Amino acid sequence: MPTNYLRRSSKRTPPHSSGTPQRAAVPASIELIVAGIPVHVALEPTQSAALIGAALPLYSNVETWGESIHFEIPIRGGRDRTARINAEVGGLYYWAEDERLILVFGPTPISGRGEIRLPRPCNLIGRTIDNLAPLSKVHPGQKVTLKAA
Repeated sequence: MPTNYLRRSSKRTPPHSSGTPQRAAVPASIELIVAGIPVHVALEPTQSAALIGAALPLYSNVETWGESIHFEIPIRGGRDRTARINAEVGGLYYWAEDERLILVFGPTPISGRGEIRLPRPCNLIGRTIDNLAPLSKVHPGQKVTLKAA
């Protein structure tokens, strides 16, 4: 059973919601630490990025999908003007329907020639210029941490 479903059915800690105003200072950049590999991401000035920035630190378990990693986050929001189906290498995207972040470092299983395709239109959260080649060694189930940089 997906953990985001369990999280929603639990009364312990409600997830952050786009309907709730966030007052915390939002960082300009965040750091993802995936299996001990640090990745720095400059956030875009969007509502989705602000929701994620205000909810930091976040912890999850990573899953792989082609040359991308994705993981659940307890953030509820919708698509915004940055939503796109084709991704860029180094892009961090919020998949609103599945409450996940996706970090792309190469083609996904549904990508065509010369493109990187996401599972659904996803909001662009930020971009990294770090070397993402070490992420190819990440295995499903490893820990991921998001924190302000």
